[in-house]
Amino acid sequence: MSDDAPLVLVVEDERDLAELYTTWLAGTYRVRTVNDGRAALDELDDEIRVVLLDRRMPDLSGDEVLDAIRERGLDCRVAMVTAVEPDVDVIDMGFDDYLVKPVSRGELTRTVSNLLVRDEYDEGVQRLFSLASKKALLESDTSEAASEESEKYQQLLDDIASLRAELDDKLAQLSESDDLTLVYQDLGRDSDE
Repeated sequence: MSDDAPLVLVVEDERDLAELYTTWLAGTYRVRTVNDGRAALDELDDEIRVVLLDRRMPDLSGDEVLDAIRERGLDCRVAMVTAVEPDVDVIDMGFDDYLVKPVSRGELTRTVSNLLVRDEYDEGVQRLFSLASKKALLESDTSEAASEESEKYQQLLDDIASLRAELDDKLAQLSESDDLTLVYQDLGRDSDE
């Protein structure tokens, strides 16, 4: 692996799990691993391209680390990798993807790869991916988080429609990236229904 391989920060308080994720990723990416939120804040810099972040950690939660990443304006993608089932609270969170443990090697490596591809697109397209991920999470949940009566969920749908309209020209110019094409097609089907 070269020194210019993308750098992934694994933030996981379960040491065995952190080591497993590191082993899975180390053949393709440079990996830094920390076991708590405070250490994550110390490791954050402009070199990190992807953060895999546990939500529930003692002392400083993953949610707080995520807020700090966004407040610092770091240009990295963040995937929450957690045992916490998603709820409507994810709408207000600044993550790019959300994985519920347990995760497989393929799921983890695919997520890192996809986040790096997304990173190549402009900010608007990144926002579209984030909103679409949140929508999919809420719709897969059996609670009423995605109900038509939820004001936040309706705002999410409105935000997706508005952003989609703004990006139509840009999306038409992009190549047929599997992730982008699937998200765009899914959003199109939703608006037709």
